[in-house]
Amino acid sequence: MAHAPEQQVPAARSRWARLVCGRRTKWLTVLLWLVVIVALAPLAQKLTDAQDNDSQSWLPGSAESTKVLDASKDFRAENIPAVVIYAREGGLTAADRERITEAAAEVKPLRDHGIRGWESRGPVYDRPRDPQAAQLYIPITMNEESWERISPAVDSIRDVTGRSDDGLSVHITGPGGTSADFSKAFAGIDSTLLLAALGVVIVALLVTYRSPTLLLVPVISVLGALLTAQAIIYLLAEHAGLTVNGQSAGILTVLVFGAGTDYALLLVARYREELRRHHDRHEAMALALHRAGPAVLASGSTVVISMLVLLFAEMNSTSGLGPVCAIGVAVALLALLTLFPALLVIFGRWIFWPVIPHEGSAEPTERGLWARIGQRIDRRPRTVWMVTALVLAALSFGIMQLRAAGLSNEDAFTETQDSTTGQKISARYFPAGSGDPLVVLADADRSAEVKRAVARTEGVDPASLGTPPGTARVEDGRVLFEATMTDPSDSAAAKQTVERVRDAAHAVPGAQAQVGGGTAALLDADKASTRDNKVVIPLVLVVVMLVLTVLLRALVAPLVLIATVVLSYAAALGISALAFRHLFDYAGEDTSYPLFVFVFLVALGIDYNIFLATRIREETRRRGTRPGTLTALAATGAVITSAGLVLAGTFAALGTLPVTGFAEIGFAVAVGVLLDTFVVRSVLVTSLFLDLGSRVWWPHPLSRAHPEERPRQGALD
Repeated sequence: MAHAPEQQVPAARSRWARLVCGRRTKWLTVLLWLVVIVALAPLAQKLTDAQDNDSQSWLPGSAESTKVLDASKDFRAENIPAVVIYAREGGLTAADRERITEAAAEVKPLRDHGIRGWESRGPVYDRPRDPQAAQLYIPITMNEESWERISPAVDSIRDVTGRSDDGLSVHITGPGGTSADFSKAFAGIDSTLLLAALGVVIVALLVTYRSPTLLLVPVISVLGALLTAQAIIYLLAEHAGLTVNGQSAGILTVLVFGAGTDYALLLVARYREELRRHHDRHEAMALALHRAGPAVLASGSTVVISMLVLLFAEMNSTSGLGPVCAIGVAVALLALLTLFPALLVIFGRWIFWPVIPHEGSAEPTERGLWARIGQRIDRRPRTVWMVTALVLAALSFGIMQLRAAGLSNEDAFTETQDSTTGQKISARYFPAGSGDPLVVLADADRSAEVKRAVARTEGVDPASLGTPPGTARVEDGRVLFEATMTDPSDSAAAKQTVERVRDAAHAVPGAQAQVGGGTAALLDADKASTRDNKVVIPLVLVVVMLVLTVLLRALVAPLVLIATVVLSYAAALGISALAFRHLFDYAGEDTSYPLFVFVFLVALGIDYNIFLATRIREETRRRGTRPGTLTALAATGAVITSAGLVLAGTFAALGTLPVTGFAEIGFAVAVGVLLDTFVVRSVLVTSLFLDLGSRVWWPHPLSRAHPEERPRQGALD
């Protein structure tokens, strides 16, 4: 296949390329990055300390439960109870009761890690005579350091209360026990995901490049980008109020590694092409940046803008994730367009050892696998895209198995936790909602009416309103009291009870009653996530459509690309739902699951379509749409496939965490990326472009060119 005449690099881009990787300025580029990384690396290590994992950092700010949480600070120190449950099937023995009494006495002096031992209550027995179970309630103060110290606090309590022994079950549950289990699950999340993502990237780069030396350059560049992004995010969290939690910090690592490596793969592929055409590696890199740079920039910008759209979400955890991920991708984009090419030029051709691209050597992609696939698709493109679309549509029916209604504490972990075992045991002997009561605020002069209304509500244990914790506390004319529910606090039935209690409390005239607590927070989070799904998803589609329209200067092509990605998203959700129900046996998905998967799949999955479409457009200007499509597929097939495998692998690394929500997001995004890579981009998009021909570029002048026409160089731009 003869090469088309070479383009000259426009002056503006030539200056930019010379600035990044010129004969002298390449050293300055690397030096500047080295100074930045060395200066900021210590700050990056502090990002974990800046994380805010308390309830308010996750909940929607306007939610009723959030307002109750704020107001309750005036009545008491913000705390959550750790509930110690003792139980024996045949009934507690005298020795058991003596042990429990001694443990209750030893808890009283505890002060470390926020434990308020002097406020502990119990033992509370399930029945006066022949009890089978007992509970101890131990408050733990929650503040900005609570996430780090909740696990040590529960461990200190466990040291005093003991463990299961000789038939006596001993477990720590309630909000304190559950929070401790989550804290342990997220412990070391940064290092765990970093090592997992790094391992995936190294293996993928070795397979792709077949060069042990070349893989060092993208790894160094991505690590530098990650450290820089973490430092910037830390500074914004400390001084600008940016919310960072364990979720956003974990996804940041995966996203920077996945997206950064993708951009590196695309740039290296184009650089290697140019090295086969040019003797001077500086000129080769300048042309590679000129030709691949716009696609990389457009792809990265799409991800950044899509992440910033998350700011429109009501959930604080979701809206906080947006700028964190946007900063990460923006820094990765900057590093891969400056530091990475400068390093490649400095090292020279030998970095590709043992497969070194020499000037004049044949381009292997011209007769490779993807060239042959394109030729087969070209025989009957309409049949290919129709069959492919029907298969993807059929897979999307698996969405009917989706249960994105939230996860209980038991289902939130991929492994059985002590707190969930304790919750099950506690529910056998005590009201299932004990340990995590409803919190009700009302005006003091109407508090008696509100309390009666709450006590009469189905799903509430009336007895809990007459004794602690139901005893009211008064502050500035407002009353706070608690009520225990008869259903487990994280169950759907408990959420329905919250709705009924709110209706009853709000109906008391002049009471200005508000209902909060752990279950109310879960309910408000579910409602906010449902609203975010309806608002944010369309906004992301609009953003992506606008970026594609500007990039391709057409309307039909962007619509085609958007439609294929949405179809891929639906198929990925369908496959994942079937896998969750019948393979992994997950009980359900979090309410925010569809949104997260959509944002990552559309923002990242559109990358591959951008890479292919921009190359098709470039080749169309030289050869026409039909041959340009085949040439573009042959040239980009291998690199985009490799990029997809890297991105899928890095997101699959989320499955290393014992948290169901992370595992589900990682699996679904990995499946969606693989669909985009091997089916949507290579088969569906290619066949659609072949079938539509030059019409795909409407209303650009390219749409008026004959599919086989080779327009005069530069005439259409």
